[in-house]
Order: sequence, then C-alpha cells, then structure tokens
Amino acid sequence: MSASKTVSETKIIGLPLVYRGKVRDVYEIGEEQLLLVATDRISAFDCVMPTPIPHKGAVLTALSKFWFEHLREVTKNHLITADFENMPEIVRHNEELRGRSMLVKKTRPFPVECVVRGYLEGSGWKDYLATGKVCGHSLPANLRQGDRLPAPIFTPATKAQSGHDENINEPEFASIVGAETAEKLKSLSLDIYQKASKYALTRGIIIADTKFEFGLDKDGSILLIDEVLTPDSSRFWSADAFAPGKSQASFDKQFIRDYLETLEWNKQPPAPALPNEIAEATTARYLEAYRILTGKKL
Repeated sequence: MSASKTVSETKIIGLPLVYRGKVRDVYEIGEEQLLLVATDRISAFDCVMPTPIPHKGAVLTALSKFWFEHLREVTKNHLITADFENMPEIVRHNEELRGRSMLVKKTRPFPVECVVRGYLEGSGWKDYLATGKVCGHSLPANLRQGDRLPAPIFTPATKAQSGHDENINEPEFASIVGAETAEKLKSLSLDIYQKASKYALTRGIIIADTKFEFGLDKDGSILLIDEVLTPDSSRFWSADAFAPGKSQASFDKQFIRDYLETLEWNKQPPAPALPNEIAEATTARYLEAYRILTGKKL
C-alpha cells in the first residue's frame, strides 16, 4: 500500500456529524442513511491515543466489507456500499474519505456489545483467575491463559459512550433488550463467530474473541452493524505460533496495550504519544491481518 497521510478527524461541510467515537466519525445522509468514516485514531484502555496509526482506517473498512460479504448467508447487515465512486457527491468531494468510508442503512442500535469468546484471554482470563468463571459461565479447573474453551461462550457487555464497557450476565442482558431479542442476538453472535473462526483458521488465524453490534432497521429486522471482525474488535492470533500458557503472537491492538503496560501511565487521559516504531509496527500487524484473511494486499 502506498504511503498516505493519516486522518485523525474529519469534517464534511454540509453533512451533520451525528457522533464522533473513539475511532469513527458518523454523518447523517438523509433520513435513512449514515456515512461511517473510520479514522486512524486508536484507543487502548478506553483512551484515544494522540498518535494516529497509518492505514488503520482503511484496514478496518476493507476488512469489515470483506466480512459483511462473507457472512451474508448468516446475517443481514447495514452495508450499502464501501465503493467510493458510488458514494453521494458530497462525500466524493472529500478525497481523504476514500477507502475509509462505508455508506450504511440507519438503524436503532442495541445498547450492548455482543461478545463471543472461544479462548481464555483478556478480561475473561482475569475473571477466570479470580472466580473460576467467565461472566457467570463455569469452566473446567486448571485452564491456562490462551487455552481454547470447551465451546465458545457468549459474554455480553454494556456499551459505554465513555469509560469502560462493563461485562454483564445473560439475565442482565435480557433485561436490557428483552428476553426474545436476547436469545436471537446470542444465537446470531455464536453463529457468526463459528463461521468466521472456522474460515479464519483455514487462513492461519485464530479468532480468540470478538465483539459484534446489532441494530434494528425501519422494518424491525436485526442487522449486523458498525465494524465486524477487525483487529480493533477482535483478538487475532497466529495459528502457527499458538502456545497456551502465555500471551500469544497477535495481529491486533494487543501490541499497543503491551507497550503501554511498560510505561508508568495510570491509564487515564491524557494518553501518552506512541513512538514511531510502535505506530509503524501496529500498521504492519493490521495490514498483515487483512492480507492473511482475504488473500489480498491492501
């Protein structure tokens, strides 16, 4: 991929900004569509880093597009187009949006993260060490960090606008979205994870865990929304290097978290700047994840 300037924030004259998240800038296009722009911002420990990651927005957009198409038989999604030439004219006038934008259907998002874990890592590993369970799921004794779970588990979380997402149990999840919807979202999340992780393994990547977001369209259908199965929303491990009992070689933002853990930083804003070599190494991991999973270079 050729060099390009990073994009930390966008401003589209003539389009109302609906939301500026940790990574995405979201604009309204008419009454039924949104423009999702993936910037090169990166967050860790719920803080946005002051250093952008080159090509990150392009990877998130292209990989989400790949997965939306790959998973079409499992679930409907909100993507209309990620082809810049098919965007509305007001978007095409902003060249910095090329390759990092998705035109999507507007939905009413559920205020929850649908997390699926197939391996024991992250907050799940910490939970297991403390309680022998993960988000209320009882697990066998003596599992190691990184071990594959007997079966994937659904561990939902609240969706925080700022600060930390909080893990919740399934009854709490059902109380937020309703029992019938909770069962549908759980089943859909597990089905998506199973199909995606099976495919990824044929490409040499283990999807250790991931999170999905869903919304209701104007007809009341459940759609998979936002990003899907990217290095921001998932743990991607090298299948060849997999060795339980320690942290795994990864193609995701765990690399940045590991670097930040070496600093004397209290994980509160303002976040420290990242050295160039850390930003560049992160870019390399994201681009490699895309190449391995899709068989194409970005």
